[in-house]
Amino acid sequence: MRKLFTNSFNTRLGAVKTIATEKKLLLIALPGESEDEIERQTARYADGAEVLEGGEINRMAERQLTEFLNGKRREFSLPVELRGTEFQRMVLQRVQQIPYGKTMTYGEVARSIGRPSSARAVGAANAANRLPLVIPCHRVVAAHGQGGYGGGLEVKADLLQMEAENLHRK
Repeated sequence: MRKLFTNSFNTRLGAVKTIATEKKLLLIALPGESEDEIERQTARYADGAEVLEGGEINRMAERQLTEFLNGKRREFSLPVELRGTEFQRMVLQRVQQIPYGKTMTYGEVARSIGRPSSARAVGAANAANRLPLVIPCHRVVAAHGQGGYGGGLEVKADLLQMEAENLHRK
């Protein structure tokens, strides 16, 4: 039987929940996400699986996410499973390449993947990102402002500020 692992832990942002298989991280739920949505996602991933607490991938995720949120990590080395349409996966793969402390607009991401008229679709793909922070959709901003963020605009502003402050630290 397939196994699915869950983990919850506290960070400076609040409680974070992760879901993983034995080999890949599937979901990161940030504070402020609706419990109903988290339960819906968990049920979708759990279809036919034995659901257990813990798991090696979740332990790695907890360590790396905590280090990131404490300004001690800039890149992640977690095996992840990207779900979504081909376009969504292409967007998220591009977003994953945005360097720490840098931002791109939705339009810049669209142009960089060869779809210059798809800025709104890039926004929708970011909204569907189930691996925030590891796939740093907080680094994608509107042309004239911050844009949206599933974890809330205050969290997005906090993350961008944290990265800007830590950018020149060794």
